[in-house]
Amino acid sequence: MSKVRGLFDEQVRLEKLSKKEDPLEKLKAHIDFEYFRKALEDGLGRDTDKSKGGRPSYDVVLMFKILILQRYYNVSDDNIEYAILDRLSFMRFLGLGINDPVPDAKTIWVFRDSLRKQKLIERLFGMLDKQLDKDGVIVHKGKIVDAAIVEVPRQNNSRDENKVIKEGEVPGNWSENKERQKDTDARWTRKRNINFFGYKNHIKVDTKTKLITGYRVTTANINDHYVMADLLDKKEDGGQPLYADSAYSSAAMEELYKAKGVISRVNQKGYKNKKLTDEQRKKNRSKSRIRSRVEHVFGFMVNSMKGLFVKYRSFKRNQAAIGLMNLTYNLFRMVQMNIALTK
Repeated sequence: MSKVRGLFDEQVRLEKLSKKEDPLEKLKAHIDFEYFRKALEDGLGRDTDKSKGGRPSYDVVLMFKILILQRYYNVSDDNIEYAILDRLSFMRFLGLGINDPVPDAKTIWVFRDSLRKQKLIERLFGMLDKQLDKDGVIVHKGKIVDAAIVEVPRQNNSRDENKVIKEGEVPGNWSENKERQKDTDARWTRKRNINFFGYKNHIKVDTKTKLITGYRVTTANINDHYVMADLLDKKEDGGQPLYADSAYSSAAMEELYKAKGVISRVNQKGYKNKKLTDEQRKKNRSKSRIRSRVEHVFGFMVNSMKGLFVKYRSFKRNQAAIGLMNLTYNLFRMVQMNIALTK
């Protein structure tokens, strides 16, 4: 039998959610999102003077928290709008009451695209990284580099159309409307005899904390080792051991590691005519015990963040989504480590 609604029903339901260890409540308790306000307002050029009139825009911190929610649950703009309206845990995290207005899908899209245009996602990621470094959380005892494929919706193009796209052109028979529905930047790659379409998230991870300290985004067809020079920074990483799998092993790469001042702990690669010795395999197993920690990062993204998959239709927009993915991971990793971020 349904009950008559009481004054405290909402509070009782939220208390039950708390007992179920609501991850958003933990995130809200450990992360003071006001830390990001100044950078957001400065970067977006928001005028905080309410005396000038006009329709007030949604608060930048509220909008940023919505993007974090969206990446954690990996849902579309329409679905995140619906979920905020529907779920008490989302409203509690955002500080919204049942009668408060909720940004619609278009507003969310515009805000995220504004962050992309101003390169604010990279700036916010770097700002957090510097704060963690300053607080002594990242102790610079070693780094791990690896990459994961981030898929996008597959395109039903003909071979001729794909050939034109690979050459950096748009098929002449496409209408303007059809072109808007296509991602002509994503590329195919093959891994373990499976075809993938999309991009790659190349990350550099602190060995001790498993926090991401740097990242680069490329199309899926780019070989992992091509990005290493951009990921490594001599000032930040010099003197530290670097762990990576054998895809990053070659004579040229070893020269790069020397130039960047890192201590190579990269797994050695065997060849058809020169197989690894027992001693080399033993060393690889030892190094892999540390290198494998990066798999925990991608594992969290796949399992807790609902998959390495984004749905936008250009390199720049998917690059922004992947950057937000990495930032969201770091925030939840900080919660796991019980690291508080305060303004």
